[in-house]
Amino acid sequence: MNHNAPLPLAHLTGSRPRVLTLAQLREHGVTASDAAERPWQQILPGVFLLHPGPATSEERLHAALLYAERRGGGGEAMITGLAALALYRFSSAPPLLALSHIDVLVPGTRRLRSTGDVRIVRTHTPPRSQEVTGLPVAPVARAVADAVTQLSDAGTVRRLLSEAVRGGHCEPAAVVRELTVARLLNRPHVVDAVESLLAEGRAIAEDRLYRVVRGYELPDPVWNVDLRLPGGPHLGGVDAYWPEHSVAVEIDTRAPRQGEDEQWSESVRKRETLERLGVTVIHITPRKLRDWPEQQAAVIRTALTAADDREPAAYLVVLPR
Repeated sequence: MNHNAPLPLAHLTGSRPRVLTLAQLREHGVTASDAAERPWQQILPGVFLLHPGPATSEERLHAALLYAERRGGGGEAMITGLAALALYRFSSAPPLLALSHIDVLVPGTRRLRSTGDVRIVRTHTPPRSQEVTGLPVAPVARAVADAVTQLSDAGTVRRLLSEAVRGGHCEPAAVVRELTVARLLNRPHVVDAVESLLAEGRAIAEDRLYRVVRGYELPDPVWNVDLRLPGGPHLGGVDAYWPEHSVAVEIDTRAPRQGEDEQWSESVRKRETLERLGVTVIHITPRKLRDWPEQQAAVIRTALTAADDREPAAYLVVLPR
């Protein structure tokens, strides 16, 4: 009995997706010459499609990952770019069938070339992949940055960035961090998109803060005001202020940009000045407002209650901003 006889064709072609590497075929007893005689297609180097028709989107994705992993990859390849955003069901990304390329993120040490419809993207520090439809996919912020690298249309870039934040996939700061690392903030159309993203992110965060105050029945503050000393200098703006308790809330939407610490030191200066004058300043990030609203309400409530035990703060003039 020939132990090397190939397994029945149905055994291989009955499974989905019908994509295997040459090494996997050999494990089934199928040689390269056997494979060449069958109505299969080598759609990428060393990767076979086990039927004669066109590859489905799912088969293209699996083939791309098999190609990236077939040389001792250890399973750290992941789908990124527009293909990843299509898997995350972004309405602003083209459907998988319409994509000419599938981007695959691999560690920078891997010796792999882009080929066919697979574009290899390298990274020194691979992010932790997310599982989407059973496939390893780059986190949204990273996938957006890899997509934007290839895009020159300002409208498309703005829509992708906006959907990443509005869809609740990630915070604006995470997107800006990835765009910074990818050195994309020297492209004017990307900078414009980031500015509108940060403005939109701030508007969403302000709305969440409003809902925290109302939803958890905190006393009404004055919203969006500038504080200054009577006849003295401008001290800075805050998002919410309770004058009778001298408690201020500031939403921290600063995006970390390399080498740009002015905003940070300005923010620290403002906070220190207000605290010297007896004002309690609470910094809240948009993510905390989104994920832990009850906790933020408790922090504000505690500060308002503690105000009764403190020395009265300096009198400040409150102006709409």
